[in-house]
Amino acid sequence: MLRFFRRHRPIEVKSRGEVEAMRAAGLVVAEALALIEKAVKPGISTAELDELAEQTIRDAGAVPSFKGYHGFPASICASVNEQIVHGIPARETVLAEGDLISVDCGAILDGWHGDAAVTLAVGAVSAEDQDLSRATEAAMWAGVRAAVPGARLSDISHAVQTAAERAGAYGQVAEYGGHGIGREMHMDPFLPNAGKPGRGPLLQVGATLAIEPMLTRGSGRTVELDDGWTVVSADGSRAAHWEHTVAVTADGPWVLTQRDS
Repeated sequence: MLRFFRRHRPIEVKSRGEVEAMRAAGLVVAEALALIEKAVKPGISTAELDELAEQTIRDAGAVPSFKGYHGFPASICASVNEQIVHGIPARETVLAEGDLISVDCGAILDGWHGDAAVTLAVGAVSAEDQDLSRATEAAMWAGVRAAVPGARLSDISHAVQTAAERAGAYGQVAEYGGHGIGREMHMDPFLPNAGKPGRGPLLQVGATLAIEPMLTRGSGRTVELDDGWTVVSADGSRAAHWEHTVAVTADGPWVLTQRDS
């Protein structure tokens, strides 16, 4: 019974004012990612991208969510090629033509968190890598569209899975997924990127979730590197990661980490 109760514990609901405060944090993240997208090019290091993100966040009066989180040493996660998530920025990691980089960024403003990720092409990338990123982004948006009042949490998971399967034979990363978000970056519930519909807690107006699918061009199995953070595809296949923080509203999903939401 206890397991059942925990599995269906209601998702924390925020007031309109609290959601608007999260929107302000989300816009800081959106600005940092927009500047990173402009800066990504062959020859730039992931450490330089990290510095750009941190400066942008702090200039906005916010604090990087990731820096120091359980010991993480940077303000962004910069995951290149076969790296799926949690890549650590480094001076020696210099981007080259044809690379694919996923950048995950978080900011805290007035105690509220925003969290989003994009996958970016470094120069000209292969058609297969372009399709991978597009498929992952499309799966994210399918999940976003499912975040409506009265739906169940797993309706989002099912929408993500269905869109990913429809896009092609991609590996779906099961060990990592979305999450609740608010005054903490990672809150209940865990949001899988696959599942049957109609399960889990009801989505109510004011619920806020980070929706973040990850796909690979291979099997979807993962390995964590010895640094204790970086997660790579077990078969070395390239990966993509897209994420937005979303609020459930009476008028539909409100994407808090998108500039023109």
